Amino acid sequence: MRALDIVPLLCALVEARIDRQRVVQTFNPRRTASSPETPLQVGNGNFAFGTDITGLQTFSPFATMSTWGWHNFSLPTTPGQTSIDDYHGTEWWTHGRLVQYNMANPTNSEIADWLRENPHRINLGTIGFSFSGRNSTTVTESMLGDKEQTLDMWSGAIYSSFTHKNASVKVETWADPNSDTIAVSVESKLLTSGDLAIFFDFPYPTNDKFGAPFVGAFNLTDQHTTTLGECGKSYATIHHNLATAEYDLRLGWDSGRGDGKLASPTDGSHRYVLSVNGTDKLRFTANFARSKPASQSSFDEIATASQIWWPTYWSSGAFIDMTATANANATELQRRTIQSQYLVAVNSASNCPPQESGLVNNGWFGKFHMEMVLWHNLQFARWNHFPLLSRSLPPDLYPSPPFRGLSRLDARINTLLIWQQPHPMYFAEIEYRHAPTTETLEKWNDILTATADFMASFAFLNGSTGVYDLGPPMYPVSENTNPNATVNPTFELAYWRFGFDIALSWKSRLGKQAPSAWETVRDKLAPLPITDDTYPVYEGIQGMWTNISTVQDHPAMSGIFGLLPPPRSGPALNRTTLENTAAKIWDLWDLDESFGWDFPMLAMNSLRLGDSQRAVEYLLHSTFRFDDAGYPVGGTRVPTPYFPSSSSLLLAMAMMAGGWDDAEGSHFPESWNVVVEDFVPGL
Repeated sequence: MRALDIVPLLCALVEARIDRQRVVQTFNPRRTASSPETPLQVGNGNFAFGTDITGLQTFSPFATMSTWGWHNFSLPTTPGQTSIDDYHGTEWWTHGRLVQYNMANPTNSEIADWLRENPHRINLGTIGFSFSGRNSTTVTESMLGDKEQTLDMWSGAIYSSFTHKNASVKVETWADPNSDTIAVSVESKLLTSGDLAIFFDFPYPTNDKFGAPFVGAFNLTDQHTTTLGECGKSYATIHHNLATAEYDLRLGWDSGRGDGKLASPTDGSHRYVLSVNGTDKLRFTANFARSKPASQSSFDEIATASQIWWPTYWSSGAFIDMTATANANATELQRRTIQSQYLVAVNSASNCPPQESGLVNNGWFGKFHMEMVLWHNLQFARWNHFPLLSRSLPPDLYPSPPFRGLSRLDARINTLLIWQQPHPMYFAEIEYRHAPTTETLEKWNDILTATADFMASFAFLNGSTGVYDLGPPMYPVSENTNPNATVNPTFELAYWRFGFDIALSWKSRLGKQAPSAWETVRDKLAPLPITDDTYPVYEGIQGMWTNISTVQDHPAMSGIFGLLPPPRSGPALNRTTLENTAAKIWDLWDLDESFGWDFPMLAMNSLRLGDSQRAVEYLLHSTFRFDDAGYPVGGTRVPTPYFPSSSSLLLAMAMMAGGWDDAEGSHFPESWNVVVEDFVPGL
């Protein structure tokens, strides 16, 4: 071949783009039976509908959840505990003075419990197949034949099929990207004979801390009401009243020929049944809303919208293609990466921070944790999906009703956590790198100012050492130490310095003077503790590497050189100490008791230390599991799914694909054949 002939070929190779649709659809989840723990979902970040093997919620009452569906139980009636104003928290001795903390007090435990449990997220309703007319209790999933189900992640649709009474049933399930609506298509001769219908049922909320795998109680029918409102030959409205929450289910259907009939409950339940005798096709839409929408989209409009939104999502932002790598580890990481990208778009790309179980079920009463906001949402920035990040981090997020001050009210731990405080600095800096404008600076200025003011006031000047200490009392990231003995934890010190560095740069960019306390505290912040040439959990910890209790839970010290970049100010990190710490964690840490984002955090530490193979080993650790549809397995510590696992995996994969400042580019194992697109270096 002549040299001139090679030039166009090389240009074509350079310009070639990843066939993203091929990669995505290669890993479409496929099932032949319902999972006992996880559904297949359609949704849009603010609304999700979980299905069993039938494409609806026929045998497994997986949830229909939203960001707006919340409920309160009645306040306690015990005198002195009947109002939220009766809650007073608990006083802790803090550097010689009593300070009131937002923790449960035994003297007003009832109102404290109420605040922790309310509001709680609700399951809006279940939709499923009713067999043999109105009686579905005689049919079980095992009685269905030829069960097959595929989630097409490229278009956001679930295709399900099965047979019953020697007749086939084909189902399509879609979700509207722009409203809390599903669209369903059913084809079966069983519709014609009346042997197949659609039910709509409504549960009552529970105050379970963890509502998994199902949410709500269907047997407490006398605790709430449903009423049939406007109803015609092709539409109906069902109103659900939970006393402190009300909303409507608006139905619209098209059977092609023949009229549909929605029957009200006659057995004291809240189960309505839609039948369309005389036709073998049914298309319907189900919209959940607190107020009547201006219009309700049709099945075709919703399916079309989904077929636009999802390919746009996959085609924009960054992407990784490892399918040319003949390595089982690469294939499994590719599967987890693709399926996690779908699931975080459905469960985490919401108008407010997501709970740890997303819109699948309830964890911690359905509320988010401020510590987890970084793990949930930072990956949207690293994968260049800034519109989704902006959606989840509105300017008035800190604070945001209904979570103001009480989203992590807890009897033992959460009020004494501080590692979430610099999160706004990380988000702000990432956004500024993407959009270095005055608008970005002004958007974050008030939040960063208030955060840095608190951080400066929280640090305590130690008269004996002349440095500013963090704690006590406090819990470090690992939450398993004595709060009255925990002082100067390694990660929190590093993150505090990082936060001050960003806050001071922010004021400089705006041409404004920063409060002097910020720089004073930063420059006199206690140095990172060192024990036996390693970074321990906190200063003065006893038996750091010899006591099993000190090498359990989150190995947060790895985050000082992984999740966090090297410090801009103060003493540099000691490379030998970092490597010694990483080696100790690998050899001694009780990783079977670790969970969630621990493994991606360790992987990011390994990447900065130059060990991509170790990073892969962490990401595929036997304790860090994902099921067949990509849901992160919670294990013994937390229920399934635990979405900080998914989002932190994506954060680590972005670091592996795009690198970081002064180490740009790919950091995959050398033998892997990987193509990446549109990543930018991280901090």
